[in-house]
Amino acid sequence: MPEAADSKVKQLNPRGAEEALAAPPRARPDFAALWSRHRHAIRIGVIAVVLAVATFVGGREVYHRVNYVYAYDSRIDADMITISSRVAGWVTSLDVVEGSDIAHGKVLATIDARESNLRVVELDSQVAGIDAERDRLIAERRLVDRQTKSLYSTEVSQYEAAKVAVSSLEPQMQLAQREHERFRSLYERKVASRRQLDQAENAEQQIQRQHRMAVAELAAAKSKLEKAEAERSRLDVIDSELVKLQHRKAELQAKLDHQKLDFADRTIKSPIDGVVDKTFVRVGEYVTPGQRLALVHDPSKIWIEANIKETEIRNLKPGQVVEVSVDAYPGREFRGRVLTVGHAATSQFALLPTPNPSGNFTKITQRLPVRIVIDQQAGLLRPGMMVEINIDIRSGKR
Repeated sequence: MPEAADSKVKQLNPRGAEEALAAPPRARPDFAALWSRHRHAIRIGVIAVVLAVATFVGGREVYHRVNYVYAYDSRIDADMITISSRVAGWVTSLDVVEGSDIAHGKVLATIDARESNLRVVELDSQVAGIDAERDRLIAERRLVDRQTKSLYSTEVSQYEAAKVAVSSLEPQMQLAQREHERFRSLYERKVASRRQLDQAENAEQQIQRQHRMAVAELAAAKSKLEKAEAERSRLDVIDSELVKLQHRKAELQAKLDHQKLDFADRTIKSPIDGVVDKTFVRVGEYVTPGQRLALVHDPSKIWIEANIKETEIRNLKPGQVVEVSVDAYPGREFRGRVLTVGHAATSQFALLPTPNPSGNFTKITQRLPVRIVIDQQAGLLRPGMMVEINIDIRSGKR
C-alpha cells in the first residue's frame, strides 16, 4: 500500500515527490516541556487577567452603587379610566373594540333610551302647559286691571267728595244749633219773636237733614270703594297664581332637566383622547348603574411607578435623570426624570394592617413610591410593562 501511494505521488509530481520523501520529518511541539519551562509566567498572566476583570467589574459596580439608585421591578403606569353607566337598560350598540383609538366625545356605547325619551316629551308638554296657563293669567290680569282701575279711581273721588261734604256740613250744623239756642234764649226773655225762633229751628233741622244725607252718601261711597278695592284685589289673587305657576314650572323644569340628563347618559361618550384597553359588555346585555362597560387610557400620559428602598430614598429628589430599560424592547434606551418622591411607605396603603401582638419582630426594609415621568415614543410604552431604572443621583447636585 505505501508503495502504491508513492508511485501515485511520483506519477503526479515525480520531482516534488522525491524531495518530499527525502526530507526529514518535522518535530512536533512538546507542550509538556513548554508548560514545565513557562508555567510560572502563564499562571502570573492568568492571575493578572482575572484580577483586571475583577477590578473592572468591581469598580464598575462600586461606581454604579455610589452614583445610581437601581430598581428592577418597576412598571409603566397610566390613568386607567373605567367607563361605566349611570343608568340601567339594554345595550343597543357598542361602537368600539379593544384597541380602538378614541377621541374626546366619541360615542362608545348606547343604552336603550325609548322610555326616557317619552318621559322627556311628557315633561316638556307639561312645561309648555304651565307657560300657556301663565300667559292666560297675565292676559286676565291686564283685563281686570283695566276694568277696575277707572272704577276704583271714580269711587275714590266720590268717597273723597262725600267726606268733604260731611266735613263741610258739620260746622254749619253746629252754627245752626247755636243760633237755635240763642233765639230760644231770646224768645224766653221776650226779646225775639216766635217767628224768628221757628226760623232758627227750621234752619237747624234742614242742616241736620243735609248732614244725615251727606253721611249716608259717605257710607254708600265707602261701600262702593270697598267693592272696587275687592275687585282690585283680584289682581293680588292672580299674582299669587302666577307665583304658584312659577314654582310649579321650576319644579317641572328640574324634573325635565333631570330626565334630559338621564336621556343624555344613555349615550356613553369618551372623556379623553386615548385607546380602548378592554370592553366588558356586548350588544343586548342589560347593564345596571355603576356597571363598567370599558377600560380606556391616554397613551400620551404615562409614567413609571417605582418602589425604592427606604435606605436609598434620601438620595432622590425631583428632577434627577433616570435611565430606563424596558423589558419589551431590549437594547433600546429610554430616559425620564423623577417627578415626585413619596411621603409614605407602600405598607401604609395596604388594605390589611400588619399588627404585631406577639412581640416577635422581623425588620423588613420598607419601600416608598417614586413617580418618574417619561415621554411616550410612537406608542411603544404601555401600562403594566416591566422596566428597570437607574436614577442618576448626581444629576440632582448640579
